[in-house]
Amino acid sequence: MTDKEDAQKFAAGFTGKKTSRDVSSEAIGGHAVDWFTLKDADAAAEWDMLRAWVEWVTVRYNIPVSVVPTCWYQHGALVEELSALRTAHRAAFDKTDAGFGPVGWHERLTIAHPRLSRAYGGGCNNGHQPAKPRTWPDPGADWDAWTSQAHAHRDTPPGASQRKETHP
Repeated sequence: MTDKEDAQKFAAGFTGKKTSRDVSSEAIGGHAVDWFTLKDADAAAEWDMLRAWVEWVTVRYNIPVSVVPTCWYQHGALVEELSALRTAHRAAFDKTDAGFGPVGWHERLTIAHPRLSRAYGGGCNNGHQPAKPRTWPDPGADWDAWTSQAHAHRDTPPGASQRKETHP
């Protein structure tokens, strides 16, 4: 018998189960969707899965339209929040969870409510009202001048040591 087999047999004597090292090393839960890099070819499937989950969670937990409107998918920040919650939900109820996932999910949902409200600022009661997107001006030379230095010690007075001294 190998050392690994001995260790597994020893652990099984206490729990009556295989050790956690015998479980798949696949990611727990589902996969997180990076909406920024999502390819068009994958978009329809991801949107459909998220829509099904959003419809289920809003009914199951009675999340009001004032928090998640019917046009939620047209509000980028709301998509990101709901997508993250879906990923957390899938991980919490994964079959490999030790039993703490469901309570963790409910804690995350409670914490997320204010963020959901901020992600959707209201205003779509009579149909979708697009939010005015934030824009960025071209910083030009100011950006180039700033990024040419690290700025790690910009608050250090001239002539002062930039190293932290260690004392025994």
